[in-house]
Amino acid sequence: MADGSVDDAAVLNALFANSPQGLFVLDAERRVSRYNTSGRGVQGLAPEDVIGHSVDDFAPGFDPKILDALIDEVRSSGEPLRGRLVKGHAPSDPRRTVTVQLSLFPLESADEGPAPLLCVVEDVTEGQAGADRLAVLASVHATIGTTLDTRSTAEELVRALVPAFADAAAVDLLEESDVAAQSTGTSPTGAPARRVAFAPSSAERIWRDQESRTFPFATPYAQALNDREARLLTVAPETPWLSVAPEEFALLVRAGVHSMIVAPLTVRDTVLGLLTLYRHRSDPFSQADLGVAVQAASAASAHLDNARSYHREHTVATTLHRWLQPTAAPDLSAVETANVYLPETAGGDWFDVIPLSGTRVGLVVGDVVGQGIEAAATMGQLRTALRALALQDLETDEMLSHLYEVAAQLAGDVAPTGSPHLATCALTVYDPLSRQCSMVRAGHPAPLLVDPHGFRLDVDVPEGPPLGPGGGHAFAPVEIEVEPGTVLAHYTNGLLDAGGPDRETAARRLTDVLASSSGPLRELCDTAVYRMAPSYDDDAVLLLARTRAMPRDRIADWTLPADASVVGTTRRLVDRQLAAWHLDEFAFTTALVVSELFTNAIRYGNEPVRLRLIHDQNRLLSEVTDANSASPHMRRARESDEGGRGLFIVMRLSTRWGVRHSRQDKTIWCEQRLDGPPPELADPDTVFDLDDVPEL
Repeated sequence: MADGSVDDAAVLNALFANSPQGLFVLDAERRVSRYNTSGRGVQGLAPEDVIGHSVDDFAPGFDPKILDALIDEVRSSGEPLRGRLVKGHAPSDPRRTVTVQLSLFPLESADEGPAPLLCVVEDVTEGQAGADRLAVLASVHATIGTTLDTRSTAEELVRALVPAFADAAAVDLLEESDVAAQSTGTSPTGAPARRVAFAPSSAERIWRDQESRTFPFATPYAQALNDREARLLTVAPETPWLSVAPEEFALLVRAGVHSMIVAPLTVRDTVLGLLTLYRHRSDPFSQADLGVAVQAASAASAHLDNARSYHREHTVATTLHRWLQPTAAPDLSAVETANVYLPETAGGDWFDVIPLSGTRVGLVVGDVVGQGIEAAATMGQLRTALRALALQDLETDEMLSHLYEVAAQLAGDVAPTGSPHLATCALTVYDPLSRQCSMVRAGHPAPLLVDPHGFRLDVDVPEGPPLGPGGGHAFAPVEIEVEPGTVLAHYTNGLLDAGGPDRETAARRLTDVLASSSGPLRELCDTAVYRMAPSYDDDAVLLLARTRAMPRDRIADWTLPADASVVGTTRRLVDRQLAAWHLDEFAFTTALVVSELFTNAIRYGNEPVRLRLIHDQNRLLSEVTDANSASPHMRRARESDEGGRGLFIVMRLSTRWGVRHSRQDKTIWCEQRLDGPPPELADPDTVFDLDDVPEL
């Protein structure tokens, strides 16, 4: 050996003697020809028990087919194989899984035939177990919480844990009332829990899905609820707590469960339920596994609490939303209506059917941006504001302009939604006397119209700006005359979203559905919802109205000169018309009301003056129209006053009264109910004499 040179044999001997890894030289027959004592499974073995033997002779916990396949791979490719993980079982404890990292290197040989191999084996059981636990937790965090539904969250949790971490997993949740009761110090121990998730689905289980029951007190389940501590348990036939409910718990023994973890699902010291994990595989749960279960339960608890909070808010918002919607469709002579409201997200969709003066009706559909209680409250404010504006008998565009101003003020009071507007709205007013529809919209889809013959009526309703912050805006209405039996469909986008982004195509589908049937409107409304299959990601509203025309024999109309001498003529006209309608008992009060309205028009209005009586179901409408836009106001006359009692008399003898403006004139109207006796004017401050009114 030359100076400074190193003996290769000495190096090789040093490696075999001191390497912390197990080294095995396998000959052409795959038998050990040399090894070191660091290899797993050879400590304590005599050399003759290793040399000349195959690996499975002294390491029976590993499948020999796996090693054979790896050797074939190296000899076939001639390339080394590094870091391949192989799992087996410890010979001393078959229930314990062992993981080794295996590397194979081909060695040069002068002999013909398969080359010998150097097999490097490193025990990575603990490191791999830690990596597996981290992978389980990563899966839990990545998988759960994709929805705000408690059952879905629980199912995501058990799927993330089975089979990667446990052979079976169950989630049982306490009822909402029992969770809330803990804030007052009530113990959840005796509270019933409901099974909401279990995996695997094919496994036999102790308790059925959705079954509600109370955990027996002297069991780990009740104890974990009581002290909020997770437990690692060994299960065997002689385990004491199994005898508390032997018929139920016998399944654990039959299934071979030997260890289990019971972890309470807690958030802010409040117990939501239990996570229970079972193992019958070779490895029992360890203390490290208990830590993983606790972390998984903690992550799931946060998502379950969010889901419960969302469910509570959703329930409150939905209830509020339903209370703020119309309770029942009014019975109107103008239209027949039917509606469907699907509050999937407790958003701000709303609709309304508003009776207006002169037998007209307002049809409204709107959509507030956002979800939850805030959206429902904003919806209620807008709906109330629009009803108040409707009582002013404004034109459709004026109503929407004023509603825009209300929304602009509300936009500064509500929480920001990230949207540049607050709501959208579509409004249609239908008059059964003229059969005119006046339509206007603010950023909302235009209504669909289908005539009685099933043909779509194309109406271009200009799209005004959505309701929200900003300056005043003018809205352009469209008026169209429709036939009786025409169907008007107002809807929100949620009804069309299931059809994809092409809402125009979805709108045509809806039109086809509406044109396919002339049956009851309620059935048509339901059919439209079934065919459109609304998305479950948004609320949906559909309001249908089928128009009617007021029969001509229920309308009496006269145009008269603006002369005081005509007032007596109006009384006679009223008497004759009410006699024709068999309403003689209302003739006196109606004549008095009409006289006061007509006198007011003569004194303060401009010609021509028009008188109209409408017999609408169980009410009688009286209207006087003149060309002066100034509105009258009511005051209480003093005893010494000779006038000023006209509108007071109208108010006392009518159910309702008001002033309706158009762009050309104004109409003072009043309504009398016909389903009771005529009202009496009994007020000592009211002095009048009908005979003082001149006749023609």
